Amino acid sequence: MTFSLARLIDGRSEDQYPLHMQYINPSMARVQGIIGFDRIYARGEGAYLWDAEGNRYLDLLSGYSVFNLGRGHPVVKQTLHELIDLDRPNLVKMDCPLLSGLLAEELAKRMSPGLDAVFFGNSGADAVDTAIKFARAATKRPRVLYLDHAFHGLTMGTLSMNGGAGFREGFGTLLPGFDMLEMNDLDALERELQNGDVAAFIVEPLQGKGVYIPNDNYLPQAQRLCRLYGTLFICDEVQVGMGRTGRFLAGEHWGLEPDMVTLAKSLSGGFVPVGAVITRREIHAKTFSRLERCQVHSTTFGQNEMAMAAGLATLHVMDEEHIVERAATMGDKLMNALNDVKERHALVADVRGKGLMIAIEFTSPRSLGLRAAWTAAETAQRGLFAQLVVMTLMRDFHILTQVGGPDVNIIKLLPPLIIGDEEVKKISTAFDEVMTEAESIRGRVWSQSGQLIKQALSQ
Repeated sequence: MTFSLARLIDGRSEDQYPLHMQYINPSMARVQGIIGFDRIYARGEGAYLWDAEGNRYLDLLSGYSVFNLGRGHPVVKQTLHELIDLDRPNLVKMDCPLLSGLLAEELAKRMSPGLDAVFFGNSGADAVDTAIKFARAATKRPRVLYLDHAFHGLTMGTLSMNGGAGFREGFGTLLPGFDMLEMNDLDALERELQNGDVAAFIVEPLQGKGVYIPNDNYLPQAQRLCRLYGTLFICDEVQVGMGRTGRFLAGEHWGLEPDMVTLAKSLSGGFVPVGAVITRREIHAKTFSRLERCQVHSTTFGQNEMAMAAGLATLHVMDEEHIVERAATMGDKLMNALNDVKERHALVADVRGKGLMIAIEFTSPRSLGLRAAWTAAETAQRGLFAQLVVMTLMRDFHILTQVGGPDVNIIKLLPPLIIGDEEVKKISTAFDEVMTEAESIRGRVWSQSGQLIKQALSQ
């Protein structure tokens, strides 16, 4: 009998969560059940998912910003089918592949002047680790500075510059030489840089966890200080790049010209793992400094044909369909609609973001009855109200969202950059109705709190 993937999926789809309970991550599987996310999805297309029963869900996670083009973009799919049929000589390793050269050329066109040396890896964390290695090799300095609330990945290297204590807990002593700073504190940054031992200062122009946005002058002045003291300035654009904020790179909002840029996630249209570091040739050359060091930093699946072809197709689609401009336009519309919701509901403390990376932050209710329920939820677990809203959006409106980080009452929206007016209206209407429900202790939002509080207290 020939192997049939479709037949295998059809016959085993009901085993999806039991298999994860037995072999993969039972904690994750249990969480999905507790919050009502234990759906069996059968199809994804554009901005939507469909479950096995035919129900449609608006996906505002986009695979954590992997599906900026939406799921299954036909141009990228066609490109990958074409590549497979070409029987290209993939991963020869002792060669210089054409497609990676072409993709590097296209990326360099989109960077600030001088960034024309590219390294391809497999993920965002891989790209950030690479950038740190390049920075230490180029400067011969040991230290790296990062910001509170930062998220650059979860490998041991990137965990060492993770601004969330919850992610770092339990993994022992992390790598030395990484020091955290508060965002917007230029004096603290300069004090550290004056020591002359800082190889790099790495920032997300907008922070993924919580969608925290720096003051207008902070990043340009931080870049200036790095130049002054010989420290490399790295923009981690893994989540916020590729058009997410209404610019190809989020750093363009501040006119930044970093020494290195990291990209990943949606670079392949969501089809193939890929990561990239784009830097200046003189920085790159410090790592690959002699002929015998031509492979001193490498990764097996870097420059693979599937990822490179998908990357070329993705950039083509972004240009042809004006994806960056669309993200800016639809982001403005969504922000305006959500700010209208904020004006009507005191529970909404803030709506912030750029393009289609948006955070909605909640605050304690004014009424005594609701405040008691809020306090009970917060005592059990900080940020629990935001999780109640996430659950209600899923249950009542089939909208897939996520909390903005551990212990914060923030919901983060990362819709595909292809959404239109229909989706903007659906999102804003749903939030309006959920906030109205949340203003009553007998509403459907608070009805879920007992179960979550019990789960939180049992841990």
